Amino acid sequence: MRSLVVTPAVVAHRGASGHRPEHTLSAYRAAIRAGVDDIELDLVLTRDGALVARHENELSLTTDVADHPGLAHLRTTRVVDGRRLSGWFAEDLTLAQVKRLAARERSPHLRPGSAVHDGCDGVPALTEVLAMVQAESVRRGSTVGVMLELKHAAHLAARGLPVVEPLLADLARHGLDHPRSRVTLMSFETGVLRELAARSRAQVVQLVDRGAGGPPDHAVAGDPRTWRDLLTPEGLAEVGEYADGLGVAKELVLPPGPGGRLGSPSGLVAAAHRELLTVHVWTLRAENHHLPADLAGPGGPAAHGDLGREAQAFLDAGVDGLITDHPELVLPLVRATV
Repeated sequence: MRSLVVTPAVVAHRGASGHRPEHTLSAYRAAIRAGVDDIELDLVLTRDGALVARHENELSLTTDVADHPGLAHLRTTRVVDGRRLSGWFAEDLTLAQVKRLAARERSPHLRPGSAVHDGCDGVPALTEVLAMVQAESVRRGSTVGVMLELKHAAHLAARGLPVVEPLLADLARHGLDHPRSRVTLMSFETGVLRELAARSRAQVVQLVDRGAGGPPDHAVAGDPRTWRDLLTPEGLAEVGEYADGLGVAKELVLPPGPGGRLGSPSGLVAAAHRELLTVHVWTLRAENHHLPADLAGPGGPAAHGDLGREAQAFLDAGVDGLITDHPELVLPLVRATV
């Protein structure tokens, strides 16, 4: 099956996060210099309305926030997107407070080589990342794409912190709110994507997870539709009214086979392409822990298996982009298909 694009994109998931702590300037820069088409970053909002690059708004998993006595009083418990969490939340800290934190590896047991770099980088604001990407684009002589995922939009809006205005302001500041900007706006939430589609000229991608749940903002609004409903012919047609593509959990394209082995295509890519929706899959990772059972190699969960074979299976299924923690392993395979 063929993709909708000439060459499927290789997207660095949170930067080269297989080698550096995620969502750091070092991780993004390493990925760009490896030759990726795009970098992917998640965005959360600070108390004073600045967008910063973190995968979730609770900061203790990927920063040293717990080691700052002056922030101890901000530790709290709250429900975010239906989950009860305890810790330090970005929306309770100012940008100045967030900038005092050091980034660290999320999974040091799987990625000790990345954990060596704990404390070497801080938490970047979106505007810092955009400035770095523009400089790196000039350095290599071609534009690096940026895929921006908005996190917890409905949750933040309920707390008086809407995310769309700060995002559009940062894009405008860097001259990036136009169709040729190589900026893609993503979310698991349909409401914020509809708003962005109406107010921005950037590409829009609807993220879709696996499982029986649905978009977080659907639950807030009492909308009973699930992820599965979004992927029906009627659901895809509706997504096509506001989005240019899908970003889907990889299991939705290649469902696991017997014994957790690499499975066969589900038909989702073909269905999405009929609506002229591109399909990016996430997340391709090299560690045995993350691979199908038949692609895992010797050496335990942290050792690398055959990521190349998994990537090739997705290319054969016709996907338009591969979102990966290990772009240096995926890039040669994609380039060889050109």
